[in-house]
Amino acid sequence: MNRARNRTSFVRDTTDRKNLFLLVQLRWLAVVGQIVTILIVHLQMGIRLPLLPMAAVIFVLVALNIASLIQIRRSSAVSNTQLFLELLIDVWALTLQLYLSGGASNPFISLYLLQVALGAVLLEAWSAWALVLVATAGFTWLIGTHQPLPLPPAYEGELFSLHIQGMFICFVLAASLLVPFLTQINRNLRARDAYLAELRQRSMEEAHIVRMGLLASGAAHELGTPLATLSVILNDWRRMPSLMADPDLAEEVAEMQNQIDRCKSIVSGILMSSGEARGEGTVRTTVKGFLDGLVEDWLSSRSPGRFDYDNTVGPQERMIADLALKQVLFNVLDNALEASPDWIAVAALRQGDNLVVAVNDCGPGFDPAILEELGKPYRSTKKRPGSGLGLFLVVNVLRKLGGTVTAKNRAAGGATVTLTLPLSALSPGGSDGDD
Repeated sequence: MNRARNRTSFVRDTTDRKNLFLLVQLRWLAVVGQIVTILIVHLQMGIRLPLLPMAAVIFVLVALNIASLIQIRRSSAVSNTQLFLELLIDVWALTLQLYLSGGASNPFISLYLLQVALGAVLLEAWSAWALVLVATAGFTWLIGTHQPLPLPPAYEGELFSLHIQGMFICFVLAASLLVPFLTQINRNLRARDAYLAELRQRSMEEAHIVRMGLLASGAAHELGTPLATLSVILNDWRRMPSLMADPDLAEEVAEMQNQIDRCKSIVSGILMSSGEARGEGTVRTTVKGFLDGLVEDWLSSRSPGRFDYDNTVGPQERMIADLALKQVLFNVLDNALEASPDWIAVAALRQGDNLVVAVNDCGPGFDPAILEELGKPYRSTKKRPGSGLGLFLVVNVLRKLGGTVTAKNRAAGGATVTLTLPLSALSPGGSDGDD
């Protein structure tokens, strides 16, 4: 659960960093727009403006942008409070510029709506409403308090026309900025929501795996007693001359003992993989040796009509033997054998920094619906209880190790299941994927 919360926090931080970067870009445009507007009004139109205090406000916005970019590049977390404070500074800067250029009569007063719209999308509810109150207070203050804008004699009779032109420019500017920036912000938020939904799905699947692990461990404990009882009975039978005098019966008793020993080995493997058997310790080996031994173990108890095996992984690749990974490959091979008893082909190779294992068969292939939902539990065309858990476990174990599983139907008939796993996850001290 803590891991899921950390992932959720990380996703939100990433989204807020992207949104902060968009806010920085918008502020650069605002700085450029203010400079251009001030120069046109002051130089071309001859309307005298207090250039020094206006330049100081622009300097504050530039400094804020530089500080924001430094934080983004350092990958620091961005909180709702920081976004709120940055938008407050933007509202403050707009209020000061309007105060220095006519107050509420300035046609660019409508730019308050741009700040409010950004706050509504970027901020939590309480801070968005707080921004609305601050913007409203600024507007109200500007109605009665501002520095008058002295117009040259040439413009004294055209005040209304100038105001309409300014309002038009303000409308076009605000609309042109809102559409692309709000669209990108919404795209960031949708991407975050989609990723959070995926994390919730993964959390449910991991909880399902934990329950299965508990059930498997419990079943292994329960099976220990009857298996031990059967082993004792068979040992007694092997000491009975009347039974051992029959060669066929003696052979069957020996085979039964072998199968019981195999069941004991499987039970021990379940307990070891669940962390309950500690005696053997960590087994260090090579990738090539691990795969060769795995195939040999699998073939010792299965009998495919034809089995082609090609392992080109170099002998220098070290790894720690993982019972879970061994069971994953057993599941894939068992599924292939069930679909194609006559032929199975396994190819293992190194591809860059990844280990790639491809299992091919000549069976009927996958149903298109199964391929679309590969790795979902209980997605199977087999009509028996519990079907579909094999690939579900394969996909989740590989994903925990940072790998992937893909499946496709072969043009010549049959299917190919490809397991891709980073070698760093297998080596001593390797990472745990998304752990």
